[in-house]
Amino acid sequence: MHQFLLLSPEVANARASGKPIVALESTIISHGMPYPQNVQTAREVEQIIRDGGAVPATIAVIGGKICIGLTPEQLELLGNSPEALKVSRRDLAYVLSQNKLGATTVAATMICAQLAGISVFVTGGIGGVHRGAETSFDISADLQELAQTNVAVVCAGVKSILDIGLTLEYLETQGVPVVSVGQEGFPAFFTRESGYHADFRLDTPAEQASFIRTKWALGLNGGVVVAAPVPESDAMPKEEIDGITLQALQEAEENGVTGKKVTPFLLARIKTLTAGRSLATNIALVKNNARVGAALARALLEHPIT
Repeated sequence: MHQFLLLSPEVANARASGKPIVALESTIISHGMPYPQNVQTAREVEQIIRDGGAVPATIAVIGGKICIGLTPEQLELLGNSPEALKVSRRDLAYVLSQNKLGATTVAATMICAQLAGISVFVTGGIGGVHRGAETSFDISADLQELAQTNVAVVCAGVKSILDIGLTLEYLETQGVPVVSVGQEGFPAFFTRESGYHADFRLDTPAEQASFIRTKWALGLNGGVVVAAPVPESDAMPKEEIDGITLQALQEAEENGVTGKKVTPFLLARIKTLTAGRSLATNIALVKNNARVGAALARALLEHPIT
């Protein structure tokens, strides 16, 4: 066991008994949704994973430890603590060494999951290349993490606030395969289609697991993006969300919002401009990803990586 890891009793028991485990990030709790929907959604997502035959491991930095699996009290703490820091690769050592409260992003959750021997991670959407990155150089650390850390990331694609085309180009350059579930197209978080195609379509957990096992058995390090589109009944119209996204991006620029504050600002503005419908879509897609991730974790366990 790594010196900085602290496993919850549920996760420790799962590890000892050989049950499949699914990692979950915590920035979606601290920075991605308002209270109390954030905590309620986190609990419901964990239960969906349990119902899917796997064990949830929500990850956060608390008390100088990387907590793999959180108690209800810790979920409440993250969901209701403005001082919780958003932790990526750059920040992990600082937050641990200074005993700060930290919520892990996609990149940091991947690092922590790999340290804990967890191969499947469920999130809402991955970060990517921000619009205007040719001048701002604003590219999420998630993409570089995907290039080097052996964790499969189940998501609903890339948020429409980002430059999806450049994000996919970056992933291709880094050798990160993008797999779409149930369709050829790559999803765009709030909508099922982004206008771009995924690299491969693999619809079943068995196919996905076989692909991932083969990749890592070949020594091809790095993650895999498993993109599951939001269910049709919960998706937002593409034209509507595109227009609202452009308005939110303009407001962010006018207000001088930069860096880590951009995504929370945009998601909050989109929620307001859609009268809360975007939050409902966000919750629905995370729950759907949890079902896909639990099934994938089970499939990987049934046929272990060699």
